[in-house]
Amino acid sequence: MSILRKIQATLDTMAPADRQIGQFIVDNPDQMLRLSSAALAEETGRSQSSVVKFSQKLGYAGYQDLKLAVSEAKAQEWSVPAGMVHGTIERGDGYIAVLQKLVASKLASMQQTISANSEQNIGKVLKLLDEADRIHLAGVGASSLVARDFSYKLMKLGRNVMHDSDSHVQMASASTLTAKDVMFALSHSGASIETLRIAELARQREAAVVVVTSMSDNPLSRVANVILYTIADEDRVRSSSITARDAQLTLTDLLFILLVQRQPDANDYIHNSEDAVSVLKARQLS
Repeated sequence: MSILRKIQATLDTMAPADRQIGQFIVDNPDQMLRLSSAALAEETGRSQSSVVKFSQKLGYAGYQDLKLAVSEAKAQEWSVPAGMVHGTIERGDGYIAVLQKLVASKLASMQQTISANSEQNIGKVLKLLDEADRIHLAGVGASSLVARDFSYKLMKLGRNVMHDSDSHVQMASASTLTAKDVMFALSHSGASIETLRIAELARQREAAVVVVTSMSDNPLSRVANVILYTIADEDRVRSSSITARDAQLTLTDLLFILLVQRQPDANDYIHNSEDAVSVLKARQLS
């Protein structure tokens, strides 16, 4: 049973304060995902502690865990393509079973990630990126690969972008940031010590910090000015990065496309980039 159905089924047995919070979540799940615990308390006329206690009564460690459960419940509304199956990939699975489970896991991760992020938050990030003098991208491991991909896309739009796979170089670059710059930090766990320290330094330098991380309460999210959430069920594919990477790529690709729409001369920049690279692809002259 999804958390939304569970709340709906137990509303009549809840205390008045819990019933009011629960009814709001059932009636407005999308809005709830955009609200902090304090904002939800204000919407329902209850205290922030009441919201936290409500989450705990449902068996969650805190409000962020409840939001994750609601996001997953909302994502279930997306239909899975025919023939796709959910489940953990087992060592004895055949080729078709592995293929189906892997694709289903990737699709679920991307769909849940989109559901977890409001248009309002995406808009805030777009504004920061659009107005930034410099954009610094930070991440290690698989997150570094996503950061590099995003940096290439931003460069095609003529943006002043900084990214290096070496965390020491990332730290050195972060030390030069100003209040006119943006730090874009990726870590699904939010516990990567390198990315955390780089984001903290950027915050000290008064740069705006955009964090792409999971919905769990984690150290990196506490540094952020704006948070974009990734949803990844890694157990399904026995890997610590496959679906998290897909979730991150979904968000960065979305941001890139929306920036292209906002930038009047975006196509000129992209065509200039393509023309420049085409020289390297041309056959050698005889």
